[in-house]
Amino acid sequence: MKNTKTLKLVFTALFAAIICAGCFIRIPLGIVPIVLQNALCILTGILMGSFMAAAPTALFLLAGIIGLPVFAGGSSGLAVLLGPTGGFYPGYLLGAFVAGIIAGKPSLSEKKVSASSIIRISIAMLTGMVILYVPGVIRFASWAVGNGKIPEDKTTFAYTMAACVIPYLPGDALKILISVPVALKVRPILAQYLYSQNDGKRNDE
Repeated sequence: MKNTKTLKLVFTALFAAIICAGCFIRIPLGIVPIVLQNALCILTGILMGSFMAAAPTALFLLAGIIGLPVFAGGSSGLAVLLGPTGGFYPGYLLGAFVAGIIAGKPSLSEKKVSASSIIRISIAMLTGMVILYVPGVIRFASWAVGNGKIPEDKTTFAYTMAACVIPYLPGDALKILISVPVALKVRPILAQYLYSQNDGKRNDE
């Protein structure tokens, strides 16, 4: 019999390491850079599924907070969370958790891809990517107002949308298009290791 608890810890650490490795993929674009870590957090949440979804992201955040250079661009520490982009990191955690809840536990039955599974995983990925923006936008707007960054000819909302949302939507759409088929392929494989066959029969258990 597989030791599922041990395997869950192993995969949590593995996926956290993958998220951490994503810190090296960073494209500067104004104050907020283009990163891969946001999609990796949501994707790993969907792969783990259910209440284990946020575990890899939580481990990644803990590593960054204690000083390991795993945040975007190799940064680390609480100072990053207090900066203009700091709100996105708790957004990663929340987005991964919600996406995993929507996706449900990986199931052996998902080896046969169905329209319902495609829709469910697509909704999970999209929802997670949207949710991560909420605390990120709130923190960025607060930082911009507090530091006098808002131009006189723009509202806080308009400036924030232009600075950390609108330019990133095409890239996020591409990340979703790539992540969904990856999730559909990998989830039934993980189901063999993370859950028993009885657990894998249904996604909502």
